[in-house]
Amino acid sequence: MIEFNVNDMTCGHCASTITRAVKEVDAAGTCEIDLGAKRVRIVSERPSEEFRAAIEGAGYTPMPL
Repeated sequence: MIEFNVNDMTCGHCASTITRAVKEVDAAGTCEIDLGAKRVRIVSERPSEEFRAAIEGAGYTPMPL
């Protein structure tokens, strides 16, 4: 499991954008968003750096937990 804090994720649109970015890296992986905690949890075999880069590419700042 991979987890990031994304402090600049503030709304449902942000959560949708991040989910799409994660799914572009691994369509078979799972992505859970906790908007209140500003946390993204990903279950995938892909390296965390790929997801970090995808979330950054979507305009957000992921911080590993």
